[in-house]
Amino acid sequence: MSNIFSSDSWVVILTLVLLLGLSVATWSIALFKLWSQRQQRKENKAFTERFWSAADWKSAGDVVRQGSGDFAHLGQAGFAELKALGEVQNDMRHLDSPHDGLERQLRQQMQNIQRYHERGLAELATIGSTSPFIGLFGTVWGIMHALQEIGKAGSASLDVVAGPIGEALVTTAIGIATALPAVLFYNLLLRRLRLHVTDLENFMHDFMRLAAKHNYKED
Repeated sequence: MSNIFSSDSWVVILTLVLLLGLSVATWSIALFKLWSQRQQRKENKAFTERFWSAADWKSAGDVVRQGSGDFAHLGQAGFAELKALGEVQNDMRHLDSPHDGLERQLRQQMQNIQRYHERGLAELATIGSTSPFIGLFGTVWGIMHALQEIGKAGSASLDVVAGPIGEALVTTAIGIATALPAVLFYNLLLRRLRLHVTDLENFMHDFMRLAAKHNYKED
């Protein structure tokens, strides 16, 4: 590795530095999101246990207002809409039926939650798809530079050619090594997000069912 960074080609050196930065970015994003998902799971589990253990609809509303996490935020959006439905509203926003108005607010909140959790996934996908090409670019440039130096030396023996060409090929290997964790973390995090969205949808349908049972009133 020290020989690579001592290369005479500044393009190869910049390519390696860029790949190193992308690798650091990949692990930083992935570890942060894994930690964030773990914290979210704890909050959501605690909230759902309290919510479904509530004695009545009014108690459930108190649990929602005091809760934290995605499920609590979804419930807070729902109760906020129920409160608005209980007041006299003469605007375009409340021309729908209570069912449609509540569903719209809950789905908007779900979309906001989903967009929040998608942050960083695009970066991982970009790193995973571009890193091999960045490494290949460094390899091609390094081979060109090595061939020029070999031509100046006037010798094409194996011991002269193998060293520079081998050093140039390392950038492709590093590019692939940078891309693999990014792709693996992207797929893992995306799968977890999809499962989480499914759980949110199930909670939304349960919330709407309970709200309909209580005539779309918050208490």
